[in-house]
Amino acid sequence: MSETDYYKILGVNRNSSDAEIKKAYRKLAMKHHPDRTKGDKSAEEMFKKISEAYAVLSDKEKRRQYDTFGASGFRRRYTQEDIFSGFNFGDIFREFGFDDSHFANIFMGGARGGRRFGFQFGGEPFTNYSAGQRTMVKGSDLVYELPLTIQEVLHGTTKTIALEQAGEHQKINVKIPKGMVTGKKLRLAGKGQHGAFGGPPGDLYIQAKVLHDPVFSLVGYDIYVDREIKLTDALLGTRVQVPTPDGKKLDLKIPAGTHHQTKMRLKGYGLPEMKKGQRGDLYARILVRTPKRLSKKHKALIQELAEAGL
Repeated sequence: MSETDYYKILGVNRNSSDAEIKKAYRKLAMKHHPDRTKGDKSAEEMFKKISEAYAVLSDKEKRRQYDTFGASGFRRRYTQEDIFSGFNFGDIFREFGFDDSHFANIFMGGARGGRRFGFQFGGEPFTNYSAGQRTMVKGSDLVYELPLTIQEVLHGTTKTIALEQAGEHQKINVKIPKGMVTGKKLRLAGKGQHGAFGGPPGDLYIQAKVLHDPVFSLVGYDIYVDREIKLTDALLGTRVQVPTPDGKKLDLKIPAGTHHQTKMRLKGYGLPEMKKGQRGDLYARILVRTPKRLSKKHKALIQELAEAGL
């Protein structure tokens, strides 16, 4: 179901409120519940689909992840088991007028009256489930993408992030170490989704994403900065000031005959590697500015250079 549209399954739009989503699920659940359809396999499958959609869209964090990463990206982060982790079908069924024991029959592979629906989570059914016996399930891990500036990656920082799970708001202070470039993660044990039936919570992973910078660009731990010079400076040589992310200005000699797009390395002025502390390099990318228009005087001088064999 990697390409499943949960909103379409429930017949709601992306701006629907929690109450509208719940109302849509209630209507479909009453229609497709297996105890009402008596062995209709297509109705049973539909009931599983709408229940999965409701488990995602009724949870604010799961819904945010689904809206952010889309169906395919969401399923790379959440297994079938993760989707239903922390979701209390018993309460939902009782609210809709169904007995709690239906949970075992429909979703846990339990049997009643010789009937077995065998709904599975991630290919493996929960076992030994009954109305009075529930298997503890660890909560799913969460990934929180944290935007950082190059300066914050260089020096390290402390960030406060806000999470919302099952209607509860939580703020967490996170110490970001130096060198946490895009893709690097921090693990916060026990800060993920709540576990089901008393199971332990999952973990929270803080994943860095370095923001665009108007001056500097990154390749790994190396920093690139563009410096523009005139054509005559490229031919004759010059000196330029190269800024660093920590506010310094380095004096760089540009030798005569430097070509356009030449990269000049300033060792050890890049970002520190996470944990190791060893710094990358700073590269000044030399851009030779070619005039778009030439005056008569310029043309005459260039003509003299051409005649001289330059």
